[in-house]
Amino acid sequence: VQLQAFGGGLVQAGGSLRLSCVASGRGFGTYRLAWFRQSPGNEREFVAAIDRGGGGIFYSDSVKGRFTISRDNAKNTVYLQMNSLKPEDAAVYYCAADRGVITSARGDPRAYSYWGQGTLVTVSS
Repeated sequence: VQLQAFGGGLVQAGGSLRLSCVASGRGFGTYRLAWFRQSPGNEREFVAAIDRGGGGIFYSDSVKGRFTISRDNAKNTVYLQMNSLKPEDAAVYYCAADRGVITSARGDPRAYSYWGQGTLVTVSS
């Protein structure tokens, strides 16, 4: 599967953005999906994950209550709605996918075989 993320941009602190990640290929509904982010000098950080049918959803503590992950299997798309953005949310955001159910390794980038190219989110204070 190939992933393409878009929707990043410049937003003021307190604002909102919605990221999208569109997958090509078959079997989108069989993939677990996640969003990660990476800022300069830092490791890639888990943001959120969603199970194949959308029933299992997980967030990092840093975004819980502000970000929402969702998926539309009919459109081969996963979304990340980001509200109440903070300057520390600024990063390149990546979508990731792999087959199978979400496991306890959902926050480990090594648990995902497929990655989008990243979309830059900048938050001004």
